[in-house]
Amino acid sequence: MINKNQKNILNKLIEDFNFSSSKKYKLISIFGLLGDFDSFEYAINLKNFIDDNQNTDVDIFAIAIGNNIGKEKFCKFTGFPNNNLAVVNDNKLHQDLMVSKGVDIGLGGWINMLIMLSGINSLKTIKEVIRGYTGDKNAKQIFSDEDQINLLNLIKFSGVFFKYTFGNGYLRPFELATYRLNNMIEILKNWNDYIIDNKYLPQRGASFLLNDQDQILYTYFSNDVLGYSSKMEDPIAFLTEKCR
Repeated sequence: MINKNQKNILNKLIEDFNFSSSKKYKLISIFGLLGDFDSFEYAINLKNFIDDNQNTDVDIFAIAIGNNIGKEKFCKFTGFPNNNLAVVNDNKLHQDLMVSKGVDIGLGGWINMLIMLSGINSLKTIKEVIRGYTGDKNAKQIFSDEDQINLLNLIKFSGVFFKYTFGNGYLRPFELATYRLNNMIEILKNWNDYIIDNKYLPQRGASFLLNDQDQILYTYFSNDVLGYSSKMEDPIAFLTEKCR
């Protein structure tokens, strides 16, 4: 749960960013940098939830560290609604909400991020990386048979490859790793637009689900790279569980 000061800050940012909603529920997602792996993956999952639940009674908003150029590219790539994403130029909001800033040993954002990617003070990261290669019987598949996958115009194949090789109906081996590689390529191609300052690379995110009385029904604070949900095999499960 969050304390009274955090609740007041959350209410103020909802007002400041005009995150008003006529729906019964409202999700406020705090991303790190636009170019963070978690920001991309979480945004795509939220977009898919919106597409799959057109009549759902929840509005989804997000705030990320970035600029308007990066925001436009981010929304175009992920499909996240442009009007529902706000950008800030530093992590003051994250600090005010007491969101983890990740590892900081004083040697800069790159070193801090590499430390976290190695699993130090980021315990879920190695597990998630391994899951990307081994698959997960408890998670849904990502690619349909018709999806076309193009990695730097060097490797091209359709989603049916996973079906023929590993079957259907679950997260197949190498499927999540391929998906994340595709996101990483997009980030690297537009690095200066997505990463406005390397020092924010370790900055983690948080999620807050509120009802129409602005009562907080669910909170999650990330401490890990590739750990934007408490249930990574079904990262948006809390929405279907809480928004009934």
